[in-house]
Amino acid sequence: MQPSALHVEDRDDGVRVLTLSNPARRNALDDSQVARLDEALASAPSKARAVLIRGEGAAFCSGYDLNLLAAPTEDRLPDDALMACLARLEALPLPSVALVRGPAFGAGFDLSASCDFRVGAEDALFSMPPARLGIVYSPDGLMRAARLVGVARAKNLFLTGRRLDAKEALGWGLLDECLPAADAEARALELCRTLAAQAPLAVSGMKETFRLLTRAALSDEERAHLREVRARAFASEDAREGKAAFLEKRTPRFRGQ
Repeated sequence: MQPSALHVEDRDDGVRVLTLSNPARRNALDDSQVARLDEALASAPSKARAVLIRGEGAAFCSGYDLNLLAAPTEDRLPDDALMACLARLEALPLPSVALVRGPAFGAGFDLSASCDFRVGAEDALFSMPPARLGIVYSPDGLMRAARLVGVARAKNLFLTGRRLDAKEALGWGLLDECLPAADAEARALELCRTLAAQAPLAVSGMKETFRLLTRAALSDEERAHLREVRARAFASEDAREGKAAFLEKRTPRFRGQ
């Protein structure tokens, strides 16, 4: 099986293109790919003015590869590295655009939500499955979704695990634009070039301002409590059953334990 990879292209127009490549798993993420993505975001050259994130082929990112999801430990949750990477993406001084073709599930959904803009193809499909997997998703990821679609719709997505097609995603505000597949990539690159042509200090300053204005207002004690809640869910029997059912393509049998 071909290993996962991240292709990095620095274009003359100031756009850094990051392409997720894991075709056997529809560009699912794993720890090594998250580390490569984090490094690519941290090491953008000075000439870079905008970032485009896309998936290779017909999928954006089908989520986190459950076959490789680490077990929780006393001081680490399985998605700690992913959440740190997405926080870096949100705080990046450069504007970012997600080109969403095909599935954007779980971690792929959150990756697209961490970008400043989302351009979708007509085959884009969004889903957040943590309730079907028996886990409690990160409060930062919940907040990212709530900022885009509102709290009520975010609850709908996360608590039911429903799938949202491109037309619905556009209507809900999860996509900024939706175009035929043949046009989506050109539009995403055009948007990146427009962003890259703006004054860098103005863009980065306003990005930081928006981020501070919309951040989650959680105390350290509240964050610690939610981390304990998430750790219990990750270690639960239901989480083991949810993962097994997903991999075995069957309906999970949850017991609330």
